[in-house]
Amino acid sequence: MADILNNTMNGDLEEPRLLDEARLLEEARKELETWKTKVEKAQDMKDRLILEKLDEDDIKTKAQQEMMASLQQQEDAQKEFKQSMSRVKEELLQLSTHKEELQEQLRRSQKELQEQKEESERLRQKFKIYAQIPETEVKFIAEEREEGEEGDADSQPIRGVFTISQRAAVLLHGGQALVTFEEEKVASQILKIARISVSCDGSSVNVKPKSITMDPAVKFEVHLDVSRKELKVSNVPPSMPEERMKDRLEMSFSRPSRGGGEVKSVEYKRNAGTGLVSFLHPGVADSLALAGTFCVVLDSEVNVQVGPVYEYQLRKFQTFCGAPKRTVLLDGIEDTGDEEELQDHLEIHFQKPSNSGGEIESLKYVSGKKTLLAFFGDDMMQVDN
Repeated sequence: MADILNNTMNGDLEEPRLLDEARLLEEARKELETWKTKVEKAQDMKDRLILEKLDEDDIKTKAQQEMMASLQQQEDAQKEFKQSMSRVKEELLQLSTHKEELQEQLRRSQKELQEQKEESERLRQKFKIYAQIPETEVKFIAEEREEGEEGDADSQPIRGVFTISQRAAVLLHGGQALVTFEEEKVASQILKIARISVSCDGSSVNVKPKSITMDPAVKFEVHLDVSRKELKVSNVPPSMPEERMKDRLEMSFSRPSRGGGEVKSVEYKRNAGTGLVSFLHPGVADSLALAGTFCVVLDSEVNVQVGPVYEYQLRKFQTFCGAPKRTVLLDGIEDTGDEEELQDHLEIHFQKPSNSGGEIESLKYVSGKKTLLAFFGDDMMQVDN
């Protein structure tokens, strides 16, 4: 009985314990499953991290390679830049040198151009002739007609031939003198002396003999034809259209009461205010040209300028140049105050054969700040202020 109770009691006690152990075992199993899941997740995460790390290492390696390539490119670019800068600096230096050469060439060209302009102006002024031809009464005895020339003699233009000859000249400045000897050999002897001392009232004056370089002289003929049928008109006001103005000019110059005559043709330039009237008969243009003005009827009466029509030709143009063989320029003469007295002493000195001189044809001394223009002819020297 006691054993049965004990067994029953032990059985009752074992059952709860087994239940607890089963529960604990179940909980342990669940916990183990949980940890297995966590371990698997951790392993997955580890694997993922490892893969990510490998990817990052690849990316890092690739980035490093790209960085090294970029550094190499940068180094190459810097090297190329330095080379380019060196080439650019060299080109700039060459361009700067070329620019300086061009500027120097430009300055030389400008200087040469200026010298040529000055020389051209000097030659233009040298060969420009200013002369006033005095009024001269001319009596025509007969008209010279060329062989084979036919037609009305009155219709031929008035012709004239003018011969213009320029005399050689030298401009004398203060402290200079010109002496012309009768013989060439005397002038040649004087020119061989570098400096000559001339006695003057107990003192002496030094002079330097020099040869003279003459400017070219010219001689030419001007053949002038004056039309007897044509009249030049100027100062015509542009008050109406061109064709209408031509009609008014033709009507005005056709009136005999105003000194006109039958008009052959009229030319008119509105912009210049000039015209050309051609008459049918000679003589009308002559008389109107002498008057100088003519009254034309436009919108009102207007005085216009009238004049002859010229045609001229330059013929037989000749130039002459050289140096006078009997004349010597005396330079560097110190001013002593009395011009005539010093000129006398110069003439006395250069007349003596003992001073290598000889007979003097003419001598002129210029003192102070004066200037004289000496003209040379075939047989004498003339001096003009």
